[in-house]
Amino acid sequence: MTAPYILVVDDEPDIRELVKDILEDEHYRVATAADGAGARQALRERKPDLILLDIWMPDTDGISLLKEWSENEGLPCPVIMMSGHGTVETAVEATRLGAYDFLEKPLSLAKLLLTVERALEADRLQKENVGLRRLNPHIAEPVGKSPQMQRLREQVKRVAQHDTWVLLSGEPGSGRETFARYLHAHSPRRDRPFIDVSITSIASGNGARELFGAEEEDFIHYGHIEQAAGGILFLDEVADMDPDAQALLAGALDSGTFHRVGGVDAVEVDVRILAATRYDLQQRVNEGKFREDLFYHLNVVPIHVPPLREHREDVPELLGYFVDQFVEQERLPYRHFSLGAQNHLRNYDWPGNVLELRNLVQRLLILGEGEEISQDEVQAALGAERGSEAAGTQLGLSLDQPLRQAREAFEKIYLEYQLDKHHGNVTKMAQEVGMERTHLYRKLRAVGIEIKERR
Repeated sequence: MTAPYILVVDDEPDIRELVKDILEDEHYRVATAADGAGARQALRERKPDLILLDIWMPDTDGISLLKEWSENEGLPCPVIMMSGHGTVETAVEATRLGAYDFLEKPLSLAKLLLTVERALEADRLQKENVGLRRLNPHIAEPVGKSPQMQRLREQVKRVAQHDTWVLLSGEPGSGRETFARYLHAHSPRRDRPFIDVSITSIASGNGARELFGAEEEDFIHYGHIEQAAGGILFLDEVADMDPDAQALLAGALDSGTFHRVGGVDAVEVDVRILAATRYDLQQRVNEGKFREDLFYHLNVVPIHVPPLREHREDVPELLGYFVDQFVEQERLPYRHFSLGAQNHLRNYDWPGNVLELRNLVQRLLILGEGEEISQDEVQAALGAERGSEAAGTQLGLSLDQPLRQAREAFEKIYLEYQLDKHHGNVTKMAQEVGMERTHLYRKLRAVGIEIKERR
């Protein structure tokens, strides 16, 4: 596992080297800087996992540096302030700007190590909680006693021990991200970040900036690759990546380094990549829609996640799991499925896979009454669901996806309709949709609609 990378910023050489030696003895990787300019350069070279920052320095004081970072995109990582002449006001200001803690000099080495350990752990838990809120649902261990699921769990645990790239294939809602997180939990990188990126949600033409980051004068935007440093980067629906981002990613995986957009210095790649797709990626390569070199980089170990209809014997266990989850986490009233209802659902095709089953359970717990969920209630709910699916199909929109992605897909469909309706006249279109023209141009670019092509 890659050890956390810590930046020590202090103008006193003895303190810098002492802290560096102590941290390296604890197996951390350490870089040092003597002043604000050195700290800025160190942040350009690599995103740290934690910064130890002195307050009094010859060029820029630590509080001003902390304010500069917090006003851009927020602090790049936890920051622990250090000072031999600090005041209560200084400590309060540092905390207001987001500093994790404030250590007084002369440093207590035991307190220093404990504070560093706690700051790193708090940051890891915060990122993990954000990831779990985005993931819907999260399953610590994929549910199911069917032979397919048992074999798949064992395969993923074996693959997890080898630091190779993995390509997960399977239908939407089948549990690809669940297995990616399961692999992360059993890998040597389990204590480092798991960053999940939905390629579909990245606006067309913006993939390079989102993945690799950007530099503008003193401003640094860390992309997903650096956010996942030392851990795992999960690229969901990788087949939807735009050509420019594909080329940059292939180059980065080939050379082990990349440049941020607008950046000069090369940044090392220290990440394990797991990619997922609903498509046959080899076929996409043959059709010229996906780079062949990138396909071979990602497809080191292929893993296929089967659709729910291929392991329907797991349906009763999944029903019970999601009932317990919603009762415990969302305080919904407990209800159980009758044998007739379970049998009916075991014979259902599940076009939306595990995600569809989870949504069905949630709907029945919210809208239903009584302790038992009958077969008739299940059939009525599935009928209503099929009606909703038909409405989504008429729009060319899948309803079995997170709300943000569904909203973005709908916006694109709506704006394409309006642009065609007004024959490419953005002024008339802006009047009908109720948007200022400049904002409308931005929105069209963001969803990947080329106005010239429409005209």
